[in-house]
Amino acid sequence: MREALELARQAAQAGEVPVGAVVVHAGEIAGRGFNAPVSRNDPTAHAEILALREAAAAVGNYRLVEATLYSTIEPCVMCAGALVAARIGTLVFGSRDLRFGGVRSKFRLADSELLNHRVEVVEGVLGAECVELLVRFFEARR
Repeated sequence: MREALELARQAAQAGEVPVGAVVVHAGEIAGRGFNAPVSRNDPTAHAEILALREAAAAVGNYRLVEATLYSTIEPCVMCAGALVAARIGTLVFGSRDLRFGGVRSKFRLADSELLNHRVEVVEGVLGAECVELLVRFFEARR
């Protein structure tokens, strides 16, 4: 999660909402990403999506079974759907996203019984640090 926080700081320095994500596969970091929809002009360039893309390329398979994705904030619905599609084993996130969260706050997509794959969800890891980074970022913009 500390690596995801460092990536979130890089996003903030680039003027992006500070969210970072890391995929760990077989005990090694296989993918990293930080929010970049503004700089890439790409609405799908969320930290989790970018980390999943890099990990899938590194592993050579779009299915990342038994991998763990660490994200500084609760993934949105798009990213939660991508976690299910990638067959991620575990999601670990720092803080809930009360406005757009697709895993706990607004929807329970990642471990829904309606879908063919359920992601194990762990929340609150380094949550205070993750929230503080977001709060400082948005306070500086006001």
